Amino acid sequence: MTDTEHIDPATAAFVTHRNLLFTVAYEMLGSAADAEDVLQETWLQWAGVDLGQVRDPRAYLVRIATRQAIGRLRTLGRRKESYVGPWLPEPLLTAPDVADDIELAESVSMAMLLVLETLTPTERAVFVLREVFDLGYDEIADAVGKTPVTVRQIAHRARAHVAARRPRGTVSAAEARATLAAFQRAVETGDLQRLLDLLAPDAVFLGDGGGIKQALLHPVFGRTPVARLLSGGTRWMGGVVTTETTHVNGHPALLIRLNGEIDGVVAIRMDDGLITGVYSVRNPEKLSRVVRQTTMSR
Repeated sequence: MTDTEHIDPATAAFVTHRNLLFTVAYEMLGSAADAEDVLQETWLQWAGVDLGQVRDPRAYLVRIATRQAIGRLRTLGRRKESYVGPWLPEPLLTAPDVADDIELAESVSMAMLLVLETLTPTERAVFVLREVFDLGYDEIADAVGKTPVTVRQIAHRARAHVAARRPRGTVSAAEARATLAAFQRAVETGDLQRLLDLLAPDAVFLGDGGGIKQALLHPVFGRTPVARLLSGGTRWMGGVVTTETTHVNGHPALLIRLNGEIDGVVAIRMDDGLITGVYSVRNPEKLSRVVRQTTMSR
């Protein structure tokens, strides 16, 4: 007998699809805290629904969560306008098996979430529901309040937009781990030449301190400037700094500790075998999800 057999049908359906709903909301928002708020709002609406009128609980719940996420995206947009320095998605500690689902791992990667940031709220919802969760156009139309014909047009436009900006080439898990290990050693030893070898000519470094922790207020562009920045190591942090590899957003990443306490996460983007993006999150308000694994599903 399953746990859901001991609870009422509405709660059972919500519990069954909770991880899916969280994943949908997180991919749309890039924020676990806001995704949890969306889940709470979704539950409050779902609890008042007449289940006798619901043919497909999964689709109905996704529709509620999507509408809530679209509304919250607009609020987030206004919040980001006053954000101090670059804004990066909230990193999630994920189980290694998330990487086994290649499409899911790519969709929640820091690199892809930054690409999705360039879409409008409706485009983002349509892209996520169609390309990641494979929902039909009719279902998506119900979720975003558009006609199926319009949704097809939005999906085509969003797909082309993302295709032009998503990471180029497939990176195997072994290659990602090897590159991250080499990157880690180069940063720890201040090996400028090794960093130059690992970075692409158009590499960019983004640091997110949220105005709370020290971080660069503007992106750093170019192989040499980024390599010089990183070759300085972590001495400026003023304490005992250690780095360890972990899985963040479905990909290998570095967890940074300062005097034994979690201080940040560093994720990388790879294109054609070279690192094109280095994403450093130090904002403590975004680090609560790297102390325990987050379950994600499609």
